[in-house]
Amino acid sequence: MRELKRIIKAGFLNFRRNGIISWAAVLIVTITLSVITSLIFLQAVLHFSLDQIKDKVDVTIYFTTGASEEKILTLESSIKKLPEVSSVSYVSSGDALKTFRDRHSNDYPTIQALDEIGINPLGAYLNIKAKEISQYGAISDFLGSDNTLMKDSASIIDKVNYNQNKSVIDRLNAIISGAQKLGFLITLVLVGISIIIAFNTIRLTIFMSREEISVMRLVGGSNMRIRGPFMVEGAIYGVVATVITLLIFWPWTAWLGKNMTSFLGMNLYDYYLSNIFEIFMIVLLSGVLLGVISSSLAIRKYLRK
Repeated sequence: MRELKRIIKAGFLNFRRNGIISWAAVLIVTITLSVITSLIFLQAVLHFSLDQIKDKVDVTIYFTTGASEEKILTLESSIKKLPEVSSVSYVSSGDALKTFRDRHSNDYPTIQALDEIGINPLGAYLNIKAKEISQYGAISDFLGSDNTLMKDSASIIDKVNYNQNKSVIDRLNAIISGAQKLGFLITLVLVGISIIIAFNTIRLTIFMSREEISVMRLVGGSNMRIRGPFMVEGAIYGVVATVITLLIFWPWTAWLGKNMTSFLGMNLYDYYLSNIFEIFMIVLLSGVLLGVISSSLAIRKYLRK
């Protein structure tokens, strides 16, 4: 414990003694963490947008007018048990008519024609949402299969709109898959560049202390005793940079939340506040690991001599 205290104390002394060089390293680590934090927000916006797109896609089963509600509910219960299904909503023929009237409230000829018919020409229907867009094909295969349930329901099903929407669903599935891969690739490249820059900056701070390292080796200092203070100093870079990064993003996300919510589709400030602990832990862990690992790798050159 005494040796550990000495190493930690030496790390703080190194940080204070290096002055401008230390703060330059903190600045570079802050930029790196800012890139990582920005990517967290970009991923959040991307996933929100993709979820919005997914929410607008569904498969609808239209039933014949006068179809037995008991049979419809039995089919609904079975579809809900499919592992690919996220939710199933039942709309009765009466609700379907009410929705149709509301949608065409300004279309007088259509409303007049409905009134003249005197009966409800619309059947009930089921809206089916899959967990993933790629799973609508499996749901469609179930609806078109020869199992006993579907044979019993064949007489009440008017049509299923999957084939009409198939091209749109396939295109959206390709877009979502491509966007996720591109987002991951961009994240990997930017984080990699930022880490290389931060590593080189921290290596410069250690280069400034090369003579001190040589002296410590001459007097018999162990590798851990020499490396330890620099690793502590690297951890300090990460902690200080984390605090600065979070303080920078506080007003920035507030401005975006106030002015860009309609454009982005989500309030980034609310997202920032509701996920502040998770973001803090990710940024802190990234900063500390970046500082410690970079310091440990950079000093290896001098420990081999």
